Amino acid sequence: MGFALCGSFCTHSQALDTLEELTSLYQDVIPIASEASVETDTRFGKARDFVTELERLCGRKVISSIQTAEPIGPQKLLDVLVIAPCTGNTLAKLATGVADSAVTMAAKAHLRNGRPVVVAISTNDGLSTAARNIGELLCRKNYYFVPFRQDDPFGKPTSLIADFSKLPATIEEALQGRQLQPLLLAAE
Repeated sequence: MGFALCGSFCTHSQALDTLEELTSLYQDVIPIASEASVETDTRFGKARDFVTELERLCGRKVISSIQTAEPIGPQKLLDVLVIAPCTGNTLAKLATGVADSAVTMAAKAHLRNGRPVVVAISTNDGLSTAARNIGELLCRKNYYFVPFRQDDPFGKPTSLIADFSKLPATIEEALQGRQLQPLLLAAE
């Protein structure tokens, strides 16, 4: 399994908690992180600490460049690629075929083998500008979404977040070629 993280820094701790659970379920997890994730210190933590934790959880170096992500396809390294969190920016790139980061290159390389990509969205514009990209990927073969909801319907009415607790079940369904249902969850 590949586990890729994008720059939705506010959900990194949630993603790392889920990754820890997944490493107990799957023997080999390859960590992948966007360049922004491995280079940017934020109010949510230091980039170096983030990379250290990813490497500790997976027991291997983080793939964080286009060059190191490209062999994923030709070498058929993954059965499934998880992108959690997946930002609106990355959604747009996936929907339009842009491969200009470690995460988008990992997806492009992995998809060439006809294997599933599991997307756990975290975006403030999911019900506005990113909506078309979600729709585009829902129509594409081999893309599967972790069920999601509005995370703050009144404070941030266009914001969507995946329910990370549903990630293991989504992976299992995706490996069988099925989308976990229901896809749209009620706001909490």
